[in-house]
Amino acid sequence: MMKEDNRNLLLAITLSVVVLLGWQFFYGVPQMEKQRQIAQQNQQTQTQSVPQGATSVPAPGAAPGQPSTAAAPAAVPATPAVETREQALARSPRVKIDTPKIIGSIALTGARIDDVSLRAYHETVDPKSPNIILLSPLGGPNAYYSDFGWVAAPGSNVPLPGPTTVWKADGEVLSPAKPLTLTWDNGQGLLFKRSISIDDNAMFSIRDEVENRGSAPVTLFPFGQVVRHGKPATLGYYVLHEGLIGNLGEQGLQEFTYDHIDKEPLLSPGTTGKVWKDVVGGFVGITDKYWAAAVVPDQARKYEGRYSSVQTGASRTYQADFLGEAVQIAPGATAASAGRLFAGAKEVAAVDGYEKNLGIKRFELLIDWGWFYFITKPLFFLLDWIYKHVGNFGVAILIVTLLLKGLFFPLANKSYASMAKMKALQPEMVAIRERYADDKMKQQQALMELYKTQKINPLAGCWPVLLQIPVFFALYKILFITIEMRHAPFFGWIHDLAAPDPTNLFNLFGLLPFTPPAFLHLGAWPIIMGITMFIQMKMNPEPPDPVQKMMFTWMPVFFTFLLGSFPAGLVIYWSWNNLLSVTQQGFIMKRQGVKIELFDNLKGMFGKKPPAAAPGTPQPANSNKAK
Repeated sequence: MMKEDNRNLLLAITLSVVVLLGWQFFYGVPQMEKQRQIAQQNQQTQTQSVPQGATSVPAPGAAPGQPSTAAAPAAVPATPAVETREQALARSPRVKIDTPKIIGSIALTGARIDDVSLRAYHETVDPKSPNIILLSPLGGPNAYYSDFGWVAAPGSNVPLPGPTTVWKADGEVLSPAKPLTLTWDNGQGLLFKRSISIDDNAMFSIRDEVENRGSAPVTLFPFGQVVRHGKPATLGYYVLHEGLIGNLGEQGLQEFTYDHIDKEPLLSPGTTGKVWKDVVGGFVGITDKYWAAAVVPDQARKYEGRYSSVQTGASRTYQADFLGEAVQIAPGATAASAGRLFAGAKEVAAVDGYEKNLGIKRFELLIDWGWFYFITKPLFFLLDWIYKHVGNFGVAILIVTLLLKGLFFPLANKSYASMAKMKALQPEMVAIRERYADDKMKQQQALMELYKTQKINPLAGCWPVLLQIPVFFALYKILFITIEMRHAPFFGWIHDLAAPDPTNLFNLFGLLPFTPPAFLHLGAWPIIMGITMFIQMKMNPEPPDPVQKMMFTWMPVFFTFLLGSFPAGLVIYWSWNNLLSVTQQGFIMKRQGVKIELFDNLKGMFGKKPPAAAPGTPQPANSNKAK
């Protein structure tokens, strides 16, 4: 029976390792390659040409199976093939954008905000690497832009500004200290004016005015939109949302991946999507892991929000837009509509500040805190507060771990005290198992009676681990989604706490000139974590059951490989937590007068074992006690 149990355990461990390595080899690595190919394909598609007759968007606010209540914006004419982003930018006169956080330009042709780079963020940890490009013009690679304007009711022939309209600007630079005013006269009695201002971060404020100098009233609908050409490569993690996002008033948070919106019902031929009517408050946009572009309607007026996916030639165009209520403009009158555009990094302080100061309903949801945000977000605030005092997020993680240990010390104290008592009862427990070796039911009853008599909870030792799980998950979420953790260094070789440990055991930590495959990634910190976990396991007495003993022996090895691809900050947390647990457990066991088994267990593993006695050899007189 014992041999059968051992064989089953070894089989289970082998299968677990095979599944882990197999998942990374057959899914993880191919998925990364697939994402690279998608990104390359999108870039090639968009640099070759823009489909003939492609429109900027379908009619904003169009309901499924019904004609639009407002005419579509003017179609974008066929754009000549453009090979570079710089050439696409050069096709329109522009006004520079210059703020402490973003740089770029606004195209006067169409009054589009289609050129935004993030001044403070780079592609790699090297500060000399290129800045992150967020928005890009149509005709170049990865076209991604935002615009605002007016649409008319069906049947109206009022000329309105569109993608080909060239606006006049009253300045050459848009900055926090220099707002910009654009004007355009349609030649038939309507004067359009657009005032654009920007703050120190990444929020544009847009006010559109229409002055009716004609003799007839005009009805217009204000709109704002974010448009992205081609399906971008995404990380594809369940814990992270990438795609269309918004908080639509009472409808709450609405998150749709690119694949999800592709499969929604048809809104019109070639267009799938989702529409929300009579919405008040919130925002709609498109989000990546660390940055986003989102349009914000007037928070006091009703609007119609929509996500859509439009087939444009060989690729698709994704759009998040809002369509405001009708505005009546009498002769001699002026009407206005206000909106905002956020185009930047999803910094927690900035995003929360916009919700509080501008009254944008649940704008904080632009950051994917997940279902357990009530744990994740407070933990981030604690980490961020400590970081501002120590200047290193890695050190902040160590301090938070220490604080959490102190907070849960009373519970852990009871848990380790109970484990110490169980250790003291090991001889009696072994005797019970031997006495009822052939009757598992009576064995369990006798053990439970022993626990009851000695007032011991055999599950008490699980509490420290159970308490660690939600903290572990929250910290993983923080490291994964918050831009504050991106490229945050620790010490030594860790230059990015949000990325896996860059070293690797299998090339001797860089001494050998080759890069092992992804499924064999095992850095120095995961190894340190495995060692601390191994020491923690060996602090306790060896389980009498050889199957359990082998399981506990191999568990640190399994977790070492499992955490090899996790963010370095999370592995550092786990290692430090294990070290604190070992110290805490040793202190409690010593205070309880219980022997610490660490050195004896290590000697038992690595020391020489006595040779097995030959059959028929008399056993020592104290052999029963030894058992």
